[in-house]
Amino acid sequence: MLTSLSIRDIVLIDKLDLVFGEGLSVLTGETGAGKSILLDAFTLAIGGRGDAALVRKGASQGQVTAVFEPVPGHPVLDLLEENEIAQEGTLILRRVQNSDGRTRAFLNDQTVSIQLLKQVGQLLVEIHGQHDDRALIDQSGHRDLVDAYAGLTGDVAELGKRWDTWKAAEHALEEHAREIETIRANADFVSHALEELRALDPQQGEEESLADRRALMMNAEKIAGELNEALDALEGEGTAQARIAAALRRIERQADSASALLTPVAEALEKVMLETENARNTIEHSLAEAAFEPEELEQAEERLFALRALARKHKVMVDDLPALTEKLEEELENLEQGESRLEALNQDVAKAREAFETKAVAVSDARQDAAAKLDEAIVAELGPLKLEKARFITKIERLPLEQGGPSGIDRVAFHVQTNPGTEPGPMMKVASGGELARFILALKVVLASRGSAPTLVFDEIDTGVGGATAAAIGERLARLADQVQVLVVTHAPQVAAQAHGHLRIAKESVDGDQGEAVATRVVHLEGAHRREEIARMLAGQEITDEARAAAERLMSHRAGERA
Repeated sequence: MLTSLSIRDIVLIDKLDLVFGEGLSVLTGETGAGKSILLDAFTLAIGGRGDAALVRKGASQGQVTAVFEPVPGHPVLDLLEENEIAQEGTLILRRVQNSDGRTRAFLNDQTVSIQLLKQVGQLLVEIHGQHDDRALIDQSGHRDLVDAYAGLTGDVAELGKRWDTWKAAEHALEEHAREIETIRANADFVSHALEELRALDPQQGEEESLADRRALMMNAEKIAGELNEALDALEGEGTAQARIAAALRRIERQADSASALLTPVAEALEKVMLETENARNTIEHSLAEAAFEPEELEQAEERLFALRALARKHKVMVDDLPALTEKLEEELENLEQGESRLEALNQDVAKAREAFETKAVAVSDARQDAAAKLDEAIVAELGPLKLEKARFITKIERLPLEQGGPSGIDRVAFHVQTNPGTEPGPMMKVASGGELARFILALKVVLASRGSAPTLVFDEIDTGVGGATAAAIGERLARLADQVQVLVVTHAPQVAAQAHGHLRIAKESVDGDQGEAVATRVVHLEGAHRREEIARMLAGQEITDEARAAAERLMSHRAGERA
């Protein structure tokens, strides 16, 4: 609920600090005292439109601070958490309006956007009055109010999940259908490209291998000549190998006579012979590798050039051709499998659609039943509010399934008929200012424990009525205040007498920088002072003893009801 409101330099208000309690609080005062200004300031604090004209003359800026204490679990706490706003039980909304038109918003002393401030304000406060900009029972919220009255919040949440499932299934189907269509469009190209790739059968690393082999074959004659010369150096009469072999035989013949001296020499010569033999074998192997048929070079070049040409055609590297083959094979396989998956996705969509439709129809039927009961309950409240001939009609239009949404297939609007024979229409258009306020009061009384902001403000909803009707309005406001905090700007003593708290608004002359000025003041009234104010409201300028006695009776009647 709202616990305090501080205003600085807003129009006629230079400095004002108000404290509010639970239940019903009334604000009274003569016309022009500043009641509307106070509401304008409060509206500014909860995200209303800023205006340089709101700043008090001579001041550079105005400021309004509203302090709330939301109950645990209130939706506003989730909104604060989502936006990383520190919260420790008390919520402070502050708005600074500069004289140049600029404006700043704060939540718990953190700078925030005006939009976020407005979102928070809408969760905490509803302001209703004779002006359309304050009678914010928006048609977009009528369905939520019916759902709250019918206890359908959980069902609608489930409905939203089924809607999401349906739309997700449709999205998956659309995405897959687009993929299949793309594959179908390219199917001929893919098949032809895959045929070429499969025929050539490129292997990873094949380009490098072929290029090396081609280079080898192109230089094979020269390489073979060098290898043959090396082989001639190792073989035949007079070669190093022959001389080493002869020396080894002579050393071995003399080994018995000087084994200690000659054995190591023989072993060393044997090693040389072995390495020489290895060298000869290696040269012979290389000669065999270098040997090729003339057509082999032609074949290697043809394949190498074919691989490179195919790579250029597909704008990839030669080594990427095997991966391209796999990709194209996968595309063709996807086309085959995709047709089966397309059918499965169609079945998923049909199943999800049916599940949503079943729930949506059930919720719609429940709304229709609840709407009839809601209309009956509100009409019962209208008689004492001097709207005994009026009708309240919750109009529910069932939409085609495809025009539905997460909340179902219903378009809900509150319509009223103010007099028999007139055409019913939207509440905001058909009802006059005073009638609209009383319709809203009846609606809020019926919905007091469901779907209401914790603080309700009513601006002069008793205009144009008096006597029993004003008393009925006061009784309903008091009953509403048993459920939520209610603030009322009123001229009706019957309403003021019902209040738990009473604030009187008045203008007084003050000394300013530019001479005498006028400022709005607010006084908390209790006891005799409150009785005197209610008597003034009954009698006008001249307060009589009869008016005081009547005020006492009104207050005593309310006190008796409380007891």
